Amino acid sequence: LKGRDLWVLVLGRFPTHHKIGIPEFKYVANMHGDETVGREILLHLIDFLVTSYGCDPIITRLLNNTRIHIMPTMNPDGFEATKVPDCYYTRGRYNKNGEDLNRNFPDAFENNNASIQPETQAVMNWIKNETFVLSANLHGGALVASYTFDNGNSVTGSLKGYSRSPDDDVFIHLAKTYSFNHASMYKGTGCDNRQTFPEGITNGYSWYQLEGGMQDYNYVWGQCFEITLELSCCKYPPADQLEKFWRDNKVALIEYIKQVHLGVKGQVTDKNGDPIPNAIVEAKGRPHICPYRTNEQGEYFLLLLPGTYVINATVPGFKSMLKTLEIPDNTGNFSALKHNFSFSEVSIGSRAASCPKTPLYQELERASAAVKPTPHILVLMTVMVVFFK
Repeated sequence: LKGRDLWVLVLGRFPTHHKIGIPEFKYVANMHGDETVGREILLHLIDFLVTSYGCDPIITRLLNNTRIHIMPTMNPDGFEATKVPDCYYTRGRYNKNGEDLNRNFPDAFENNNASIQPETQAVMNWIKNETFVLSANLHGGALVASYTFDNGNSVTGSLKGYSRSPDDDVFIHLAKTYSFNHASMYKGTGCDNRQTFPEGITNGYSWYQLEGGMQDYNYVWGQCFEITLELSCCKYPPADQLEKFWRDNKVALIEYIKQVHLGVKGQVTDKNGDPIPNAIVEAKGRPHICPYRTNEQGEYFLLLLPGTYVINATVPGFKSMLKTLEIPDNTGNFSALKHNFSFSEVSIGSRAASCPKTPLYQELERASAAVKPTPHILVLMTVMVVFFK
């Protein structure tokens, strides 16, 4: 960075620190310095949230029950370098070192040899230090909501041109929440005749494959569901169009934040009622390649669509605890369903649990290729085929 800080504004009833039970949300814009619409509308969003608090009941409840982090620009150097506004490509896309920040994160599918940039490292540290549950990354150059995975292999169905995550249904819902609340994204017309996006959404890999993307990193290593929002056909439009972009996106930006209250949340505690960090809590049938674990306060947050799920809480070295839950749509109440797990026989301190920053899906692909199909494996393969349809 050329001596510039990456600024984040945090809004909420308790903006200075995390409160148990209140989920963390983030918006990041201007990762590509020449894609400017997101940067501008996030400033409008900040103004709207602050001025509406206390007089608009919906915004007041949203801010009382959500901690919202807003980073208007992740690439200030690239923005400064974009001297001549251009609808298409300029050098300002990259950071000061000429690196594309959205190809710069560790990748779950292949070795990313790009050297980690200061901006990337700052965002990785930020993700590690907060319990982010939901996020969106604002770009320009198209009009579509794109969702994970951006990269893929045979394990995630890439041979069929679609890289499916275990939470594909939730991602489709998140992308549609934005596109259908946007003034025109849901129409799916794209920016030229060559490209159409039915309902205004796309799987990232189906659109085009990329490695080292931020949304995949958030999902795999940050336990945070992130989608990429392409908000304008023109990357750097004339200033007089900015107000219309704000109007087109205003409702979608708010409705998307509300989705942080989908699913189930709670705490995992020991026999003394103390929180258990690093306990694994996941819904059966949708295991994450990096298991989702509780934070320092023993909290978990799982984004799930309404339905019946078996939630599996595991403290390594002890028995798992299973609980069948009927999960409603609680987004209107600004609180996911609450369910706590108490391990009466456990009394342990924190155990460090980190997931290696290696191409995890590559290992999974190798493991599946190395196994000869015995009857047991054929059953497993049948299940996988059904799962990936």
